[in-house]
Amino acid sequence: MLRRRRNEDEEQAWAQAAGDDPDEPEDGSWDDPDEPEGSGPWDVNDDVPEAERIDFGSIRVPVREGFEVQVSMAEDQPAWVTVVHGDSGLQLQAFAAPKTGGLWADVREEIAAEVAKAGGESAEADGPFGVEVRAHIAPPGPAGPDLAAGRQPVRFLGVDGPRWFLRGVISGPAAARDDLAEPLEQMFAEVVVVRGDYPVPPRDLLEIRLPEEALQALAEGAEPEGNPWGGADPFERGPEITETR
Repeated sequence: MLRRRRNEDEEQAWAQAAGDDPDEPEDGSWDDPDEPEGSGPWDVNDDVPEAERIDFGSIRVPVREGFEVQVSMAEDQPAWVTVVHGDSGLQLQAFAAPKTGGLWADVREEIAAEVAKAGGESAEADGPFGVEVRAHIAPPGPAGPDLAAGRQPVRFLGVDGPRWFLRGVISGPAAARDDLAEPLEQMFAEVVVVRGDYPVPPRDLLEIRLPEEALQALAEGAEPEGNPWGGADPFERGPEITETR
């Protein structure tokens, strides 16, 4: 399954064992057969369309009026970014991937297995970014008399890039309604992934860093006045929408 980021010593040991050279040039351009041509998400080295984005290190998230951007923490470290629009959300995480081949085909099978294990159901479907997983997941807590009626719709999006994999998870009403999903799909398409040149084992989470304004606010023990990107404070701990590892 996908993993959280390891510490620097573990990454260095892995790189020496695997012979991964970050300075080694890529063998040709990356071509993901599942991704429509001329569309994002983007690699930082692509000809990226200009737009205002929040820099979270490994991912740059677009800014739009009416959207809230939240950072969720795990073990006092940023773990994922969530874009909230109305009652729906889009969870974003980027992971390291091998130089050759992608992760999404394998990850889809793992998601389906995890959903089934948790008492849900899922199926693959064609979406705007290629094949995706559409699932109905039972909410946490004791099961009621009608388990199927309590299942919540969730869409898992995945895009393989050059040495990275970006996962998006749409939850809430947008997971079941195309008209509500479209704004979140557009946000996903405008995300820029920054893989970096440092070695990271495949499937490890790429580091998410808080913007300078957030670090300064945390150091001062107070939240910044207002939100320069619109919506709610993006530095509060956002709710976990869904996470399958």
